[in-house]
Amino acid sequence: MTSRNLRLRRLSRATSALSGRKRGAQPKVVALGGGMGLSASLAALRRITGDLTAVVTVADDGGSSGRLREELGVLPPGDLRKALAALCGDDDWGQTWAQVIQHRFQSKGDLHEHAVGNLLIVALWEQLGDHVQALDLVGKLLGAHGRVLPMSAVPLELQALVRGHDPERPDEVDTVRGQATVALTPGEVQSVHVVPADPPAVPEAVAAVLDADWVVLGPGSWFSSVIPHLLVPDLLDALIETKARKVLSLNLAPQPGETDGFSPQRHLEVLGRHAHKIALDVVLADEAAVPDRESLADAAKRLGAAVELAPVASPDGVPIHDPELLAAAYDRIFRMHGRIGPWR
Repeated sequence: MTSRNLRLRRLSRATSALSGRKRGAQPKVVALGGGMGLSASLAALRRITGDLTAVVTVADDGGSSGRLREELGVLPPGDLRKALAALCGDDDWGQTWAQVIQHRFQSKGDLHEHAVGNLLIVALWEQLGDHVQALDLVGKLLGAHGRVLPMSAVPLELQALVRGHDPERPDEVDTVRGQATVALTPGEVQSVHVVPADPPAVPEAVAAVLDADWVVLGPGSWFSSVIPHLLVPDLLDALIETKARKVLSLNLAPQPGETDGFSPQRHLEVLGRHAHKIALDVVLADEAAVPDRESLADAAKRLGAAVELAPVASPDGVPIHDPELLAAAYDRIFRMHGRIGPWR
């Protein structure tokens, strides 16, 4: 066993002992991602479990997050804020606080487009000097139905090898830097990596993955929100070693720029190329978004997974996940594809 795996095991045992929690009547679920895709997953998962942890990417370099990151040298808070908002309840308290932390100032000065939640999170980081403690405190204030953790303790720069990033040189491969730029590239993303190349994982995030019953990856921006979790070595090791079952939730449509023209099965192929040892149990896709079910099943099988098709899209035709439908799909998967703990 490698020294890293020994460290992961010790961390899991230590965290479980400190928490003193026993497996109860509901599954422990860890959801990985960022942006609106993770928010959709969290809004669904909080409906079916009260033991929920979000592990959030920290590579954002655009908008309010990018400005705070550049000026103060902090982790980008935006995706963390969105995850906290998604975990707010449907009562007046939860919805009021969700709106408050998502509120953006409109002005002609330095506050323009800064989100209230971003400023609150960064202020608590500076006051407490602890990323996890500060996020836990914000979650307590909001009455969040779960916990939010950054995936790494340092801000990351996302870099991508992109073919045809310059439309005048369609066959050349360039290195594109920054999550915001990668997400909007007009070229074809070949692969992504992060700088620094061996970033430290947040110990609580690693421990949560090791102690989970289910790990949910996706939906979300594939190269800039989903795959980055596989590029943090200790987090990837935890995903490989955990006894939790793993479900990958596919997007409803390709993302303009980043995954333009990608089929559902191609999403699985590029994920597998970035993490050769990763194994999945279930791939969840909207039944209307899969034109070639056999090819998707073959791609999923190569990752060790079965495909579950379910109507999870918003009924109004907009390519966003419906929280109630997605919750029903997750609940069915958790019940039908094996149980780690006696939560039913």
